[in-house]
Amino acid sequence: MNPEPPQPRPRERAEDRPARLRVGVVGSGRVGSALAASLSLAGHRVVAASGVSDASRARAAALLPGVPLVEPVRVLAEAELVLLTVPDDALPTLVNGLVDTGAIRPGQLLVHTSGRYGVTVLDRALRAGALPLALHPVMTFTGTQVDVQRLAGCSFGVTAPEELRLAAEALVIEMGGEPEWVAEEARPLYHAALAMGANHLVTLVAQSMELLRASGVSAPDRMLGPLLGAALDNSLRSGDAALTGPVARGDAGTVAVHVAELRRHAPGVVAGYLAMARATADRALDQGLLKAELAEDLLGVLAEEDER
Repeated sequence: MNPEPPQPRPRERAEDRPARLRVGVVGSGRVGSALAASLSLAGHRVVAASGVSDASRARAAALLPGVPLVEPVRVLAEAELVLLTVPDDALPTLVNGLVDTGAIRPGQLLVHTSGRYGVTVLDRALRAGALPLALHPVMTFTGTQVDVQRLAGCSFGVTAPEELRLAAEALVIEMGGEPEWVAEEARPLYHAALAMGANHLVTLVAQSMELLRASGVSAPDRMLGPLLGAALDNSLRSGDAALTGPVARGDAGTVAVHVAELRRHAPGVVAGYLAMARATADRALDQGLLKAELAEDLLGVLAEEDER
């Protein structure tokens, strides 16, 4: 019998304690606005945010009403805890710019939310006296109030100097999240794993819905919902043992028909189908789900199709 999943910690009420930190946001995108709003609910005070695009300004107005939008240097001047919520590739340049302009104050908590980086990306800020934290929420964001609710029970990939570990974990817990320690050197692998699971899932589901529409299904979302929900639940519970379908069964003829139809109707997805079929076959073989004699024919079909 499968154990019940752990329940998220209850969020402390803001009225139960006074606000303790002035919070600023550099990059009021989907993530920054949601985290700042969550910290506000936890009793902190959001004092400033930066945002350039119309979408960022609209999100800030919705999730951070009354918070002034100012330049990043002003955000740091006003805040004790600063969220750096910019795209991964922009983070090193932002940090260098803040250091070069003298915006960082000693003792200032500097938090980035990149999954790719640990705290070494903040080394120059550390030398300027900042306290560096990497808090990556393992969640997809919409830019609406629902994001704040979804943080309850959400895992955060946490990386911080040992002396700041408790502070980092405390901030995550205040936002309703569950801290998960990730070593500095493991951050890129950790982030690749999440991208494979979440981002590629969106692509696979979108492709599947397009193919179902092409086959005449009027409501592909309704058709896929129960199937994909069950597949996700089974895979989280049982791993590779949850594999089903023609590849795991070794139905080489069915796979060949699939590829032929995809070449006719959606040639752009053939490469992805073949790559996933090979990966699935390898895992099914390793788990003893796919018989070796059937795997030979299946892998032969996949190799032939790949050469076309």
